[in-house]
Amino acid sequence: MEAAAKGGAVAPQTAVEQEPAAGLLPDAVGVPQVRPATAAGRRRTLTLPAASRHRHRTQWNRPLESVWKAAVAELAGNRAAAGKDTLRRRTDVRLALPAAAVWGASIAGLWLQPAALAGLCCALIALAVLLLCRARRQPSPGCRRRPGAGMTGRASARRSFLATAAAAFFLAAAAAAHSAVASTQRFEGPLSEAVAAGKSVVAVVEVGGIPRALTAPNQAGPPARWSVPVWTREISTGGVQLRTRAQMVVMGSGGWASLVPGQLVRVTGKLRPPDPGREEAAVLAASSGPLSAAAGPPDSSAMLQRAAKEFRERFVAAASFLAPDPRGLLPGMVTGDTSALDEGLNGAMKSVGMTHLTAVSGANCSLVLGALLLGCRSLRLPRVPAAVLAGTGLCLFVVLVGPDASVLRAALMGVVSVISLAGGRSGRGLSFLCLAVIGLLLADPALGSSFGFLLSVLATLGIIILGRQIIDWVPLVIPRWVAAAVAVPLSAQLLCGPVTVLLQPQFSTYSLLANVIASPLVAPVTLLGTAAVPMMVFAPWAATALIGVAGTFSAGVAATARFTSQLPGASLPWPEGVPGLLTMLLLSVLTFAVVWAGARPGRLAAAVLALHGRVVMLLEVMDSRLEKPAARLGFRPTASALAHPCTLGRAGAERTARRGRLGSSTNLSGMHRNRNREERA
Repeated sequence: MEAAAKGGAVAPQTAVEQEPAAGLLPDAVGVPQVRPATAAGRRRTLTLPAASRHRHRTQWNRPLESVWKAAVAELAGNRAAAGKDTLRRRTDVRLALPAAAVWGASIAGLWLQPAALAGLCCALIALAVLLLCRARRQPSPGCRRRPGAGMTGRASARRSFLATAAAAFFLAAAAAAHSAVASTQRFEGPLSEAVAAGKSVVAVVEVGGIPRALTAPNQAGPPARWSVPVWTREISTGGVQLRTRAQMVVMGSGGWASLVPGQLVRVTGKLRPPDPGREEAAVLAASSGPLSAAAGPPDSSAMLQRAAKEFRERFVAAASFLAPDPRGLLPGMVTGDTSALDEGLNGAMKSVGMTHLTAVSGANCSLVLGALLLGCRSLRLPRVPAAVLAGTGLCLFVVLVGPDASVLRAALMGVVSVISLAGGRSGRGLSFLCLAVIGLLLADPALGSSFGFLLSVLATLGIIILGRQIIDWVPLVIPRWVAAAVAVPLSAQLLCGPVTVLLQPQFSTYSLLANVIASPLVAPVTLLGTAAVPMMVFAPWAATALIGVAGTFSAGVAATARFTSQLPGASLPWPEGVPGLLTMLLLSVLTFAVVWAGARPGRLAAAVLALHGRVVMLLEVMDSRLEKPAARLGFRPTASALAHPCTLGRAGAERTARRGRLGSSTNLSGMHRNRNREERA
C-alpha cells in the first residue's frame, strides 16, 4: 500500500468491476474483483493485494454457487418436464424505430404550420440520404477489407442500424408531408380565413365516421347533441363557393344520429376554429338537420355501411328479451352499439377498469380472426385460400362494428399476420404491431393524437413484451392457461396505467381481479354473438338461441363489474396530470419488479448477494484510502482501538469476514476522542 501511495513512473489504478466467479453463470452472478490498470498517465490510486481478491472470491463463491446449482437443477427439471430444449427467438425490434419516427412526425404535423413542416420534411430527407451514404461506406457482409479479414459483427450491426434509421426518416418525411396537406387547410387559404371570421356557410359534406353522442356528466335519457366527423365537398359562404376536401366536425341535434359513413348530406351552420393540436380544419355548429345531397343512387360504400347499421339495430332488437344488464352489454361487446347500456353498469365498469369490454376492441378482432383460421384449418384448406377467407371475414367484421382506432389497429395487425401466415412466416408480434402502426399513421396521421389508438398500441405492446415474460416466469406446476389469464391483463395494465390516469385520475384497486374473472367470459360472448349476426337473416331461431347463450356469459361480465365496484376502496383518487403519470409509471415498475422477485426467488437471492459483495468491496477500498489521510491529520489509534477488529483495516476485515460480519469501519470519531484524552493527560 505504501509503495502504491508513493508512486513511480507508472502507477497502477484500481478498477472495481463485475467479473464472473468460477463455476457461476457469467451474465447472472458475479463477484466484485479488483483489476490493476497500468495505462500511463492515469491518476495514482491504491491497489489491493491478490490475497484479498482471492479471499473475497472464496467467501462469496460458495453461497452463490449453491444458488446457481439450484437454479440449474430447477431449469433442467423444467426443460425435462416440458419435453423440449429450444432457444427463444429474439424479439425483432428493427421496425420499432421507423414506427416511433412516423408517430413523432404525425404528432408534429398537428401542431406545426406548413412552412415548418416543409422544413422538417427537407431535414428528414437530407438526414436519411446522409445515413444511406454512411451505410454504403460500411463493408457489406460479403466483402472483405483486406485478405484474411472478414466483416466484424459490430460493423454489420452498424450498417443495419444506419439503413434502418434511413428508412425511418424517409417514412417520417412521408408522414410529415401528408400532415402538411391538412396543415395548409388549417392555417392558409380561404377556408382558414372563413373559419377565423366565424362565417355562416352552407356545406355539402360526406360522413366520415359513426356519430358520437355528446352527453353531460349527470345527464339522463337520450343524448340531445351529436358529434359527426365529415369531409367537405362544397362550401358556400358570402357568394363564394369553395370546392375542397377538408376534415371537419359537425355538432348538431335532430337526425344526425341516423347517419352512416359515406353518406352525402347538406348542412347549414357557423364555422368555429378547432382546439389546438386537433386534425380538423374547422368545427361546424349546425343550425339545421342533415338533408340528403346525393344526386343519384348511393355508392357501394354507403350501401355497405347502411347494411351494417341495420344489422346493429336488428341485433339490439333481438337481444331485448334478455335481462337489463346483458340486454345493453351484449350489443356493445359484439357490435359496438352501446345505446342500450345502463348508466349504472357503465359507471361500475369504469370504476373497476373494464371499459374496454363495453365496446369492440382489438381483442374481439383477434378472437374472430382466430376462429376463422381455426375453421379453415379444420376444413383442411390450403394456406392461401384460408388466408383469403380469414381476411375477408375480418374485413366484414370491421365494417360491422365501425372503423374505430383500436379496431383498425387490430384489423391491420390481423391482415399482416394472415399474409405472413400464408407466406410461412409467423410468430413476429412486435413486427406486426410496428407495421400496423406505420400503415395506419401514414394513411391517417391524425391517429397519432388519439388516446384510444395509443392505449390500444400500449396494451398490445405490453402483452407482446411483458406478457410473454410473465408467463414464462410462472412455474410449470401452474397450468399455462391460468398463467396467461393473469399475465395478459396485468401486462396490458402495466403499460396503459400511466396513460389512463391522464384521462381518468383514479386507481382501480380490483381492476386486475375483475379482468381475470371476466376474461374467460369474453370469448364466448364475442364468438357466439358474432355468429348470431348473420343468422338473424337466414335462421332467426338459431340466432335467438345463440344470443341467449351469449347473454348468459355477458350477464356474468356485468355481475363481475357490479360486485367488484361495490367492494371497499374499489376506486381511489389519484393525482392529475404529469404527477399522476409519473407516480403511476413508478407503480408499474415496482409491480413488475415484485412479480419478477416472486417468480424468481433464486435470482433475487443471487442479486442480493452480489450487491452485498459489491458493498463489502467498496467499504474495503474506502477504508484503504482513508488510512493515510487519517494518519496525516494526526489520528493515531490507541491500544483499545487497535484491539477492536473494525480499526485494523484489511486484517480486521479478514477476521470479521470469517464470522460473516462487515468489519470495514475506520472509527475516526473514537480515535479523535482518544487523542483528546491523551493531550489532556
